[in-house]
Amino acid sequence: MTKPISLVHGREYLAIPGPSVMPDAVLQAMHRPSPNIYDGELIEMMPALTSDLKRVARTDHNVAIYISNGHGAWEAALSNVIAPGERVLAPASGMFTHGWAEMAEGIGAKVDLIDFGMSAPWDMDRIAEALRADKDHEIRAVLAVHVDTSTSIRNDIPALRALLDDLNHPALLMADCIASLGCDQFEMDNWGVDVMVTACQKGLMTPAGVGFVFFNDKAQAKRAEMPRVSQYWDWQPRTNPDLFYQYFNGTAPTHHLYGLRAALDLIHAEGIEQVWSRHERLASAIWAACETWAEGGSLHLNVAERIHRSNAVTALRLKDGQGTRLRQFTESRLGLTLGIGLGMEDWDACFRLGHMGHVNGHMIMAMLGGVETAMAALNIPRGSGALEAAAAALAG
Repeated sequence: MTKPISLVHGREYLAIPGPSVMPDAVLQAMHRPSPNIYDGELIEMMPALTSDLKRVARTDHNVAIYISNGHGAWEAALSNVIAPGERVLAPASGMFTHGWAEMAEGIGAKVDLIDFGMSAPWDMDRIAEALRADKDHEIRAVLAVHVDTSTSIRNDIPALRALLDDLNHPALLMADCIASLGCDQFEMDNWGVDVMVTACQKGLMTPAGVGFVFFNDKAQAKRAEMPRVSQYWDWQPRTNPDLFYQYFNGTAPTHHLYGLRAALDLIHAEGIEQVWSRHERLASAIWAACETWAEGGSLHLNVAERIHRSNAVTALRLKDGQGTRLRQFTESRLGLTLGIGLGMEDWDACFRLGHMGHVNGHMIMAMLGGVETAMAALNIPRGSGALEAAAAALAG
């Protein structure tokens, strides 16, 4: 045999920060003929489905479901509470706040953007300065990305709520939890979040295509004051529908709903607190390995302090633009797909590890072993003992 031995055969591992690994139970639930959308089990399962979604978000309030990605959920949320000409504040610690801000501008809002760069979390003093300067309370909402998938920064939502309360500022607190829900701890009601947006393809472990907007009574009161809301984005009929089709303003995303039902069953069987703890432990193993590799001088974690890192995604960079080469090696030689350096100026140096949703200890050790193998093959300087450090973190 003269051909090089291929190590990619077998089940591939998609270790990007969304879409995440799908459980077999989700895939099996979706592998079925199209159901009746006018009568029967699909209609009957919706009340429990929405109730279980709210349990994951930790809210007793409302949820609207949209056939959309996260960008659609952004626009849906904005369309119900922000009228053209109104102002919003957007503290940015990654590219996704910029994206949400652009969406707000697209519906006619005026955006006050505070850019903290691509490696730093929010500076509450700068946010406080912007809110204090708004003496007439023209800012109607703060667009707060909990976890930015591009940078892996986790921002402090409770601290932002406390700041708004201390300043007696009436702006809605709107949180983007697309990357964090079902991974990092999030408590919508206890944290005082008025509107939360998320999507199904990350911690909810379902194929991309469905977005969600959760909202409380304060947000609903603002919706009631809106001069108009487009029929499709209006969350009113989706929340308390008289007829099944109103959940979706048309035909339901039938197979996504079956998959989502299976995913929610898995989450609640494990328990959401245990889900958070599992992600926290797995992330600690990843960080232990990465911090050890960083001792070699080539690898750098994008977020310096652990307290500001997401438990769902870790952004990294390598000297000399080696990030792309490392990703190409793991995918072509090992069957392991890592995330690109999304939104970074030095994107060729960067890569991301997704550790969200349906992941466990041996999967994380396999991912780290793949990265170690690539660095060895590419002669990338690194500290020794990374896998041992990860193993110790999981064993502790």
